[in-house]
Amino acid sequence: MTTAPLPDLLDIDEFFGDPEFAVASISPDGTRIAYLAPHRGRRNVWVRGIGQTHDEAVPVTQDARRGITTYHWTDDPRFLLYLQDTDGNEDWHLFRADLGHPDEPAVDLTPMDPGSRVVGVAPHPPVPGTVLVWMNRRPLVFDVFRVDVATGETVVHLEQDDPTTSVLLDRDGRPAFRTAQAPDGTIEFSAVDPVTGAARPLRTTGGVEHPMGVHPQLVTADGQGLLVGSYQDSDDLRLVRIDRTTGEETVVAAVEGLDLDVTGTMLPGVLPPTVYTRRNGEVLAARFVGDRPHVEVVDPAFAEVYAALEKLSDGVLGTLSCDDAEQRWVATFVHDRDPGVTWFYDHSTGEARLLFRRRRSLGPETLAPMTPVRFPARDGLPLHALLTLPVGVAPQGLPLVLLVHGGPWYHDSWGFSPDAQFLANRGYAVLQVNFRGSLGHGRRHVTAAVGEFARAMHDDLIDAADWAVAQGYADPGRIGIYGGSYGGYAALVGVTVTPDYFAAAVDYVGVSDLVNFLATLPPFARAALTNNWIAYVGDPDDPEQRADMLARSPITMVDRIRTPLLVAQGANDVRVVQAESDNIVASLRERGVPVEYLLAPDEGHGFENPENRARLYRAVERHFAEHLGGRRAPDDDDR
Repeated sequence: MTTAPLPDLLDIDEFFGDPEFAVASISPDGTRIAYLAPHRGRRNVWVRGIGQTHDEAVPVTQDARRGITTYHWTDDPRFLLYLQDTDGNEDWHLFRADLGHPDEPAVDLTPMDPGSRVVGVAPHPPVPGTVLVWMNRRPLVFDVFRVDVATGETVVHLEQDDPTTSVLLDRDGRPAFRTAQAPDGTIEFSAVDPVTGAARPLRTTGGVEHPMGVHPQLVTADGQGLLVGSYQDSDDLRLVRIDRTTGEETVVAAVEGLDLDVTGTMLPGVLPPTVYTRRNGEVLAARFVGDRPHVEVVDPAFAEVYAALEKLSDGVLGTLSCDDAEQRWVATFVHDRDPGVTWFYDHSTGEARLLFRRRRSLGPETLAPMTPVRFPARDGLPLHALLTLPVGVAPQGLPLVLLVHGGPWYHDSWGFSPDAQFLANRGYAVLQVNFRGSLGHGRRHVTAAVGEFARAMHDDLIDAADWAVAQGYADPGRIGIYGGSYGGYAALVGVTVTPDYFAAAVDYVGVSDLVNFLATLPPFARAALTNNWIAYVGDPDDPEQRADMLARSPITMVDRIRTPLLVAQGANDVRVVQAESDNIVASLRERGVPVEYLLAPDEGHGFENPENRARLYRAVERHFAEHLGGRRAPDDDDR
């Protein structure tokens, strides 16, 4: 078999340093573009005119401690808003940047006690110059506040006293619908009288098939309907509309055999399930999970725009924003061998031009294709996975890294994966499997994970690696496992439940003790556990279930670990607290088992600062090269 020459070893920063450009959007009046780019050693927000280049752009935020991820335009051209926490503690505050005085310090519009956070921001058209902000000034509940952007004056807009319910507002900020979760996990949707607050039940749906809640939950532009994800009588998740008056449920978007992709409603930076306009919230298209992400046009008026946008790239439409006139658009495209490209398109003139590439040094010629593959689990459940093979190497007998996603109610999808590309560049075959419990592959697939932590969910990973061996891709003696969050738990399960299977493992902010994990979650999160951790794993308040949870916790099986292990943890992690890693590492060191431990004092649930990411991936590179035999960049004294 003829293969291409071995590619150069690309620098770690090319994969994991801050992108040159990211998260672009157009201003409501269509005259400016905002985006994230490095400034003062961190991701900051830059703004430039619609016809200007980056050389003419201005950094309008000055954060030098932690990069910015999320920002918002306002209806006042003077101001832009952004969210920021402290060293990864997820206590998000809303800050105001003055575009006319970008060198001035940002103003914290939401000063709060530790442990409180902003979880949502929305425009409030009835009162120009204000936004609605969802935050828990009271620790257990998230109320809605109206914040004057210019003055910072804050008033209560809506109080929500029951953490198991949520009131949804229409475009004018009036109560329109309510979702309520019953003790058994079922979810009820009701219409809310905007004057009296009285709720009239409309529909009820099961809960366990929605482990992270029903998503999306969007009040329609006219306020008369609620858009939600529903399986109805199908195995496929559809976008449906619940009528406010009749409760009738009608399909808005559905694709046979595909699920609505809802993970973007739960994770920052992940593509949202719907494409909608900022001006009135009208849904233009819906995104579905497929071998490649699939965009289904909903609004006929958007079809012509979408057809023009599709011609700009051979990738899949990712993020999209438009001006209030819906003529000028900024679109980003997803591709497996390109970190992302962003285009400007003017529908009124037909003008289109490339704005920027996310990482100019990386492109299709240097990266490896990601191939969707399928195979059955040992019990016959169909499994979907993504295989990335190194370039320039015969695809036979390779060292394999099983790259396990978090959640576990998340899913891997076709697109640019810096982890997969980095590992492939170092000579590894990379397999990402959507094991049972992963969203995006039907109701049967997600609910098949009930009770299967460290059981069938782990079997799915072993079955995936065995498939790669059977196909000839992987060397059975050189299989590694690596994952973050739930993926870190899966790595620890891998080296305890099957201690002889893996030659190396990396646990990145992973759970080691299921009971302690639930006990240390933030108090406001506990009302949302019924349909996920408690339904799928167990109730720690029940002695029998608690014992079973401990039996499936790596910390109780730590004496089985003999696989070389690398552990990475953020000291400020509020989801998987530091003790989850400390205890594993301490137990291994007491037994004299070698383990490398990276603890970042300025990180939370994942490393965001570029220097910490570089440190992590240098350690991953060294760890797998030593134990699996992949390539490694030479030199580097800090190794």
